[in-house]
Amino acid sequence: MASFKIEGGRQLSGSIIPQGAKNEALQVICAVLLTPEIVTISNIPDILDVNNLISLLDDMGVEVTRLKANTYTFKSENVNLDYLQTDDFYLKSASLRGSVMIVGPLVARFGKAIIPKPGGDKIGRRRLDTHFLGIQKLGAEFRYDADAKRYEIEAKKLTGCYMLLDEASVTGTANILMASVLAEGITTIYNAACEPYLQQLCKMLNSMGADISGVGSNLLTVNGVKSLKGCAHRILPDMIEVGSFIGMAAMTASEITIKNVAYNELGIIPDSFRRLGIQLEQIGDDIFIPKQECYAIESFIDGSIMTIADAPWPGLTPDLLSVFLVVAAKANGSVLIHQKMFESRLFFVDKLIDMGAQIILCDPHRATVIGQGNQLHLRASTMSSPDIRAGIALLIAALCAEGTSIIHNIDQIDRGYQDIDKRLNALGANIQRI
Repeated sequence: MASFKIEGGRQLSGSIIPQGAKNEALQVICAVLLTPEIVTISNIPDILDVNNLISLLDDMGVEVTRLKANTYTFKSENVNLDYLQTDDFYLKSASLRGSVMIVGPLVARFGKAIIPKPGGDKIGRRRLDTHFLGIQKLGAEFRYDADAKRYEIEAKKLTGCYMLLDEASVTGTANILMASVLAEGITTIYNAACEPYLQQLCKMLNSMGADISGVGSNLLTVNGVKSLKGCAHRILPDMIEVGSFIGMAAMTASEITIKNVAYNELGIIPDSFRRLGIQLEQIGDDIFIPKQECYAIESFIDGSIMTIADAPWPGLTPDLLSVFLVVAAKANGSVLIHQKMFESRLFFVDKLIDMGAQIILCDPHRATVIGQGNQLHLRASTMSSPDIRAGIALLIAALCAEGTSIIHNIDQIDRGYQDIDKRLNALGANIQRI
């Protein structure tokens, strides 16, 4: 298993372009199963999770052609449903949580799907109830085979209906949406997720011939159609990478320009970094972060301690809270990081504490960071990445630390960040893959 060896204490400089959005890629690649025609998708990130999904579709009989770097065509004319019964399918799909989003397209187009209990990050319970309850309301029947640890889904016919989702799940909304576009009649999805990636999926489906209105809101209306055609779609830049680079620049006192960020799709991410005292400037569609020797956390108007919490869009994405937490350790002031949506994502803070950060883990959802400003001198450490987002936070800490750090289990980082070592080395980092 690969590891990173990081020489800390180096300032970075230059420009970097964010990869295509991982979370969008997993959705729109699953959507190619809805049509037998050719779908072309560009700006696909070359990362482990996405490559594994593409490989899975290829094994299912989808014709996959790589036109050039980050651009593929998909033709799902001859999908082999028998492959879903194989041990190979079970092993590959169980290790990839995003594979659950093949259920909606398969049930909509072929009337059946099989999916094992999916894997992914070890960040606490991540229920699939929203996915399954929504697709059940459209007329599908679910069975769970406890011995095989897999879900079997069948539907002779899907019929549109009104549904109020129990949570604004992004992948749940995407799965239900893909099932409903070929359902008979009108489907109304209330409390739908409305992240930019979900909006992108809606735009792609509409370009394929679907009839979806309310895009960008939490109330989606889908007028079912009989079939969908092919299309061309370009994936947005990854907002999580953009936020990671902002935090990395601030913590290493570096001057960096992040190019082509789709600034209008970043929501409150830039202003949330400003609340930590980080300076950043929008220049066209780029973000410029000047060199800052120090930055100070704001307090609320009444003087109380700043709280940064995740929330469904347009709130702050939970995928960036790990970055906010590590970056706050070098700020002047204190902040409460409240991770509401996942219950184990803060458990990596013990590694930061070992490096010298002052952090109090209040409970599985909350951590108080006492920023030490320039008095913080992180010590190099040997550690292991528990998940994608904690992995990038530990990498940021290692880049700031004095000495040489080792991060094991970097497959977790590779799942979400394309060639991160090469791209950061081009800015002046010294990261070796060992």
